[in-house]
Amino acid sequence: MSDPAPDPASASAAGRTRGGTFRSLRIRNYRLFATGAVISNTGTWMSRIAQDWLVLSLTGSSTAVGITTALQFLPMLLFGLYGGVLADRCPRRLLLLFTQTALGLCGLALAALTLSGHVQVWHVYLIAFLLGMVTVVDNPTRQVFVNEMVGPKDLRNAVSLNSANFQSARLIGPAVAGVLITAVGSGWAFLINGLSFGAPIIGLLLMRTSELHKVERAPRGKGQLREGLRYVAGNPELIWPIVLVGFIGTFGFNFPIWLSAFADDVFHAGPGTYGLLNTLIAIGSVTGALLAARRVVARRRLLVGAALMFGVLEMVAAATPYFWLFAALMVPIGIFSLTFNVTANSSVQLATDPAMRGRVMSLFMMVFVGGTPIGGPLVGWLTDTCGARIGFAAGGLVSAAAAAAVGLILVRAGGLRLKLDLRRGHPRVIFVPRTPETEEKPLAATA
Repeated sequence: MSDPAPDPASASAAGRTRGGTFRSLRIRNYRLFATGAVISNTGTWMSRIAQDWLVLSLTGSSTAVGITTALQFLPMLLFGLYGGVLADRCPRRLLLLFTQTALGLCGLALAALTLSGHVQVWHVYLIAFLLGMVTVVDNPTRQVFVNEMVGPKDLRNAVSLNSANFQSARLIGPAVAGVLITAVGSGWAFLINGLSFGAPIIGLLLMRTSELHKVERAPRGKGQLREGLRYVAGNPELIWPIVLVGFIGTFGFNFPIWLSAFADDVFHAGPGTYGLLNTLIAIGSVTGALLAARRVVARRRLLVGAALMFGVLEMVAAATPYFWLFAALMVPIGIFSLTFNVTANSSVQLATDPAMRGRVMSLFMMVFVGGTPIGGPLVGWLTDTCGARIGFAAGGLVSAAAAAAVGLILVRAGGLRLKLDLRRGHPRVIFVPRTPETEEKPLAATA
């Protein structure tokens, strides 16, 4: 599984390693973006915890929680590629102003229904679907707008900091949501979430458009969806990371279903414990994102290895009988999940032509979160039928098996084999070509 040759962006970034983990924050437009994002992300995490617990309290069913999650991500599965076309065609800052406003209005609508005492589960289903429709455009636009703010040389760092930003909010949001739900109910969490979208809107309005990097926009034309799919299918550096992301996004990232079930059915606790488990995953996720921000080059073996460890740790957590051990395992699960996510995201973006980036990232997000309408109800049904432990273990097994299969395909496609290198007294696993004449000459990628 040889690593790809360094691209120009990676080579440029290599000379800037001393800029530090937070070097993208030196750019004013990105600082405004990141400040607004951490506020709205905190509100989003509060709303997610409140939404899951509200549905569970209204229905008593993990399947209903899975259906809610599925409805929120179903639009990405159905229409995700169209969002990428819009992100490639239209001014991205203006698109984000529209989508952030729409997301805030959805949050305020759910708050009004809940605080008035009229909320029913179908209201939550409907608003979850509307949120998903807006996300179809918002998600790929946010992904590719990062390159306009920081340029290709700091793109990998900015992607990592975006993940750290999102997961830092996860440290605060679930904990605050748990306290609010226990003290005054879910409605106030929804209200804070709706108001929090004012921060990114203000940040976007304050940006200096003259300092944004010029990017090539795709002209209007027929067949742009097919063009994007052909582009990905013909590029191995894109197709295999996206395939692996699809499997893990569909079956491995169903934490709302599993953690709410573990908190309620296995450990017989309340929303505070559910919020705590999410916070512990966030601690690991922030750690993983900050470690990723220091890396200059994302390697394919790191992508596969992080996915494999993520799946294995999920299976171990599913089997543990002790709450304290289960809670502690959430931290390394968070580390490996974010290492995998950031590595996949940045490597796909940097391997993509700028004019195609919106469509490629919409496909990336479509398989990552768009698989949830399939995996969410299936995992929810399995959790309800066979128990939380079986449901969690099944998700980990699929993730680990997908990582092993993709890793094997990459090794075989590259004509490589594993070799134990004992030179210099430091054993290490390396990949070498299968051809006899170069068998003893290891490739640049070492494990």
